[in-house]
Amino acid sequence: MITTYHRPQTLEEALTLLTQPNTIPLGGGTLLSHPTPFDQTQGKPDSVQAVDLQSLGLDSLTKKGNDLEIGATVTLQALLENENCPEALKAAIKLEAPINIRNSATAAGTLVTSDGRSPFATALLAMDAKIEKALFDNSKIEYQISNIGEFLPLRPINLITKIILPLNTKFAFEFVSRTPADKPIICAALTQWSSGRTRLALGGYGKSPMLAMDGTESEGLESAARNAYHEATDEWASAEYRMDVAAVLAKRCLEAI
Repeated sequence: MITTYHRPQTLEEALTLLTQPNTIPLGGGTLLSHPTPFDQTQGKPDSVQAVDLQSLGLDSLTKKGNDLEIGATVTLQALLENENCPEALKAAIKLEAPINIRNSATAAGTLVTSDGRSPFATALLAMDAKIEKALFDNSKIEYQISNIGEFLPLRPINLITKIILPLNTKFAFEFVSRTPADKPIICAALTQWSSGRTRLALGGYGKSPMLAMDGTESEGLESAARNAYHEATDEWASAEYRMDVAAVLAKRCLEAI
């Protein structure tokens, strides 16, 4: 629950506030007031101070060379409507949340609060997205860039400033859900570079999406998809079902690109 609200006007002010205990960034505000499974596992406090990011100019959406730079407070709907957003990524975003939520939920906020059923996080993991974070170092603002694979397991409470996606790739997304509006019980996202590098991420289960494959070619893709789900039993589906369907979805992704 939010007990104190701050609205800094500069990045320096925001970073100073975020050094205080039980203080976290506020983007779109769609999830911060509600506990999530990730919050519970991390033991986050019931009462927090919120640092509103809307005045910091982190809402730019820019194509730079072969990359799409997504500001932390860009909404999911703005990303979906952007001409540079890959079509398959748009499908994942639509599945992430209904339009009313997408108009408020931010890219960074969605990523930070995501679990293994998040189509958006699964897609970004497959695309090997880069996460830029701002922090104080000797009273100066420093920027660090990390791979999403390093970020997702730990979710450090840093101030994300942008998410960087490669555009010079082929990308596909497939899923199975119980209803068209439900988050998937199995989803597969596949990115392939011109060099032949092939990266497969799977979602629909657990605390974070899983990286099933990152290799120099696509050989063994279906086996990698099956192996990733060998212990993925929960209330939604059995591991055996997920293993079989994941192999099919991975194959469809490969055919699509």
